[in-house]
Amino acid sequence: MAINYDAIVIGTGQAGPSLAVRLANSGIKTAIIERKRFGGTCVNNGCIPTKTLIASARAAHVARHADDFGVTTGGAVAVDMKRVKQRKDEVVRRSNEGVESWLKGTPNLAVYEGHARFAAAHQIQINDDVLNADKIFINVGGRASVPPLRGLDQISYLNNSTMMDVDFLPEHLIVVGGSYVGLEFAQMYRRFGSKVTVVEMGARLIQREDEDISDAVREILQKEDVDFRLNAECIALEKRGDKAVVHVECTSDDKTVLGSHVLLAVGRVPNTADLGLDKAGVAVDQRGYIQVNDQLQTNVQGIYALGDCNGRGAFTHTAYNDYEIVAANLLDNDSRRVSDRIMAYALYTDPPLGRAGMSEAEVRKSGRKALIGKRPMTRVGRAVERGETEGFLKVVIDAETKLILGAALLGIECDEVIHSLLDVMYARAPYTVVQRAMHIHPTVTELIPTLLGELKPLE
Repeated sequence: MAINYDAIVIGTGQAGPSLAVRLANSGIKTAIIERKRFGGTCVNNGCIPTKTLIASARAAHVARHADDFGVTTGGAVAVDMKRVKQRKDEVVRRSNEGVESWLKGTPNLAVYEGHARFAAAHQIQINDDVLNADKIFINVGGRASVPPLRGLDQISYLNNSTMMDVDFLPEHLIVVGGSYVGLEFAQMYRRFGSKVTVVEMGARLIQREDEDISDAVREILQKEDVDFRLNAECIALEKRGDKAVVHVECTSDDKTVLGSHVLLAVGRVPNTADLGLDKAGVAVDQRGYIQVNDQLQTNVQGIYALGDCNGRGAFTHTAYNDYEIVAANLLDNDSRRVSDRIMAYALYTDPPLGRAGMSEAEVRKSGRKALIGKRPMTRVGRAVERGETEGFLKVVIDAETKLILGAALLGIECDEVIHSLLDVMYARAPYTVVQRAMHIHPTVTELIPTLLGELKPLE
């Protein structure tokens, strides 16, 4: 059956539901399609469940170190993985059902469940229906990448999605990939009680970050007895009895890691291969990301791509900002652009890394005159009081304009502290605005003005 709509949204990740509801409430006859689970990656196997698991892992870690604070727990700390998973599932269920209920309860919005494919540029095939619309918004997200590793077909392996089904404690978890997802799971499961080894092909972890950040994160996790095998240039896998073997160097048979379970955390790919984009004439790059302009329009008039599938950001907050940009341009006569935003994100190890703007390496590469400030967390009163002094604060400034170019804050509460700089960066105010501000004591943020008063030339 053919049905006409004014707009169709494909996918219920972070951008899709808000856009669909906004369109429907504006009097635009709208349909939204979800093929699997309402809420997308963030709700079901990304931000919400992983941060819920991280909270349980931190509780175990704090309990084990209670004696450091003069608190006696009266025995060994035990982690009940079934209860940990149960708690995570309940948090996810509330979010998932909340999104579904919100969409299905919105007037002027039709909700379809099934796999959507383009039949033509402005025509979508869903189950037995054909939906037509002048405007179509693609919000299909991404999934874990599966690299062509030798022997991968011999073993059972986990990824960020299937890890959500784990209700037991792996004896020895081997994490292939030393970046954001892999490191969060590595610390989490070490705190749950697993032996953990991280295998990374590169010479250091999280290679998009500055070397001092990579080194500090590795040292933090090593203190918790997470093992690392770096420079693993030739990774191969095999099954040995009920164990999994990861070869980390092909030139020597003895350079292996023997574990009980393997987690692949080596990046993500967009969910675009089975959308029929060729029938719509929508252009994608060599990795399958949908090509968009500064206002998230594809090369086909009336078709937009939002969220992870457009390659313009890989975070929940960038996806939501995509929604805000599209809604502003279509409904508010407000010409917002992707290029207006400042990239910011966090790594949710404990302590977390908060990042905004350019890295020190990027500033050096740009050749501009710059100033830098750096302060260890051992000189932050709040960190000392909490007994959590790992990490440091680092900010880079344009020496001529006095604008903040970027910041890397690794330490307790730094996923929140970073916003004190990010907001000033958006305001395009000089760093002296923050330097002269009076902040509350005792906090982590109060040391930002002090840091900015100790800037030195970036040499």
